[in-house]
Amino acid sequence: MHAQTFDLPRLWLARALIAAVFLWNVQCAVAFLAAPATYAAGFELSGPAGAATVRGIGVLFLMWNVPYFVALLHPVLHRVSLYEAVAMQAIGLIGESLILWSLDGGHPVAAASVSRFIAFDGVGLVALLPAAWFTRRCGQSATWSSSRRRPTPVA
Repeated sequence: MHAQTFDLPRLWLARALIAAVFLWNVQCAVAFLAAPATYAAGFELSGPAGAATVRGIGVLFLMWNVPYFVALLHPVLHRVSLYEAVAMQAIGLIGESLILWSLDGGHPVAAASVSRFIAFDGVGLVALLPAAWFTRRCGQSATWSSSRRRPTPVA
């Protein structure tokens, strides 16, 4: 059996960046699930329907974090999950920017909430892009063996 060869400092740096985004996302999800009424007003919502909507956003945050978790396990072996997370961050940043742009001036509270999501996703994207680059670089000494689906050293 061939040993796997990775640039460990790059691998762990990528993991640290992914972990920071993952934990930040999960913390937000837990906050939305645990205290939805606290956040409902930021979306110009109130009452039980507002709390349910915010809880739903919390559940979505947890669902969206599955590829982040998979990438965190091993960013080189699960590079596709990392690329999915990068794409998700970019989609969030672009989509939220379009939402903010579409709001008229009569919704400053909602605009402020959307602006926080834009900052949140922008920072996440800035963290995940170098993680993707580091993993691309640290796995160059390994190739995929189609019979074993594990990286093996290049001779």
